Amino acid sequence: MKISQIFKNTDRTIFSVEIFPPKKYSPIESVYNKLEEICEIKPDFISVTYGAGGKGDQNQTCEIASKIKNEFKVESVAHLTCINSTKEHIDWQLENFKNNNIENILALRGDYMNGVEPKNDFLYASDLCAYIKEKGNFDVAGACYPEVHIQAKDEVEDILNLKKKVDAGAEHLISQLFFDNSVFYRFLERSKIAGINVPIEAGIMPVTNKNQIEKMVSMCGASLPAKFSKIMQKYENKPEALCDAGIAYAVEQIVDLIANGVDGVHLYAMNNPYVVQRIFNSISSLL
Repeated sequence: MKISQIFKNTDRTIFSVEIFPPKKYSPIESVYNKLEEICEIKPDFISVTYGAGGKGDQNQTCEIASKIKNEFKVESVAHLTCINSTKEHIDWQLENFKNNNIENILALRGDYMNGVEPKNDFLYASDLCAYIKEKGNFDVAGACYPEVHIQAKDEVEDILNLKKKVDAGAEHLISQLFFDNSVFYRFLERSKIAGINVPIEAGIMPVTNKNQIEKMVSMCGASLPAKFSKIMQKYENKPEALCDAGIAYAVEQIVDLIANGVDGVHLYAMNNPYVVQRIFNSISSLL
């Protein structure tokens, strides 16, 4: 089923999960036991990130997304990046998705890679959105940034670029992680003013270790509220306590988001079924 139809067919908050393929040289089977546990909660869909380096990693995205849908019977969304791809490579990947019964794609620009000259076929995610809509009967999602994309001049430029992405064919949006719900609510207001009327999912990452949060914040520029920082400082040398505190903080965020009627919550699961199940069990009665 296409994700846009899931949003249209329900008035509750959608709950979805992101996973990633195994690291280079690790067997793909290393993900499957974890994936089976995550699928037990029957999220509305699971998205699978796209390997940046080489077709091998990217093939795993398709293989895992196919297994989620065709074997575990949960809808899947395959990530697809474009800045380092030619149209021919995108055509090949779209055909691969089609042959594996994958209907949903998260269209992303992708990161610039050191020492790799980007291709010129697609400069922005909006270019990829438009191309996918031309090439096949896929449902296309896009990414959005509550605290503004780190390469945007300001929030006005960022929201105008997001509107271009939606106008190009993005039928729902998944946000970058954030730790302050008020930031997300202000972003929703800006989006509405700009005429962006597609469903927008809130991206939530449960922080279970200090290195994890430092890496993610450096990559995406998310701000850390004082309450969150105090939790990190208090429990940074107590791994089990930090895990519990990080899960509790994420649950508190999600409860507030659901109470405020958000379209969906997208959990950045870091391939951790224990965290996914604990969070889902805490909020499932609210969905």
